[in-house]
Parts: sequence; structure tokens; C-alpha cells
Amino acid sequence: MVRVASIDKIEKQARNSPEKAAAPPPVAHYRYSVQWSPEDQEFVATVLEFPSLSWLDEDQFEALRGIERLVSDVIDELRHSGDPVPEPIAMQKFSGRLNLRVPPELHRKLAIEAANHGVPLNKYATARLTA
Repeated sequence: MVRVASIDKIEKQARNSPEKAAAPPPVAHYRYSVQWSPEDQEFVATVLEFPSLSWLDEDQFEALRGIERLVSDVIDELRHSGDPVPEPIAMQKFSGRLNLRVPPELHRKLAIEAANHGVPLNKYATARLTA
């Protein structure tokens, strides 16, 4: 579990800190999800880049607002402690390479289907994944 310092304490530390850290990514750039939790009988909000964080509320919009405030506090705490701040997945760079391990039978089946369509296996697999 991540320990969160109060906003007042963090702001005071920032004013007294001689070095200026790089600005963290905007809180809105993270990947949020809000779903009904039958166990809790409330909405639970989570954020992909911070898997240990969640926020419960009776109202789904308040659950989202709560997790956004919590993420903001955690980012501030990480910055002030010198720990890295997770990069939003939307801002991450991807190579375009995807290596999959599949059973040999599926590999054979896809290779045959690609050959029947007269295209390379990568092109065929990409078409299947985007369909």
C-alpha cells in the first residue's frame, strides 16, 4: 500500500525545496476504470498505472473523482521522495513488435490460413487481431 502525505505538507516541502523536479504527467492522462463492486455494494475506481490504488464510493462519478485526487497525492509524494512517477500508458512508446507464444497446432492453422490467403503470417495475424 502506498502511504500518502497530506497536501499541505507536500506543498510546504515543495516551497522549501531548492531543486525543482520535472512536472509530473497530468492526472487525467492515466487510465481509469469505474465498476460496480457487488462485494462492497459501491463503485470501485482503479487506475491501470497504479494497481495498488482504488477508491470506493456510492456514486460512480465520485469514485472517479476520488481516485483522481488519490493519484494526484501519490504523484506528489513520489516526486518529493525522489521515487519515479509511472508514465501514463497513453504516453508510452511502443515498438510495434508483439511476440506471442501459441500452441503449435494454432501456429500451423494460422500459417495455412495465411498461405491460403496469399499473405505473410504476420500480415494475416495482424488482420485477425484488428478484425
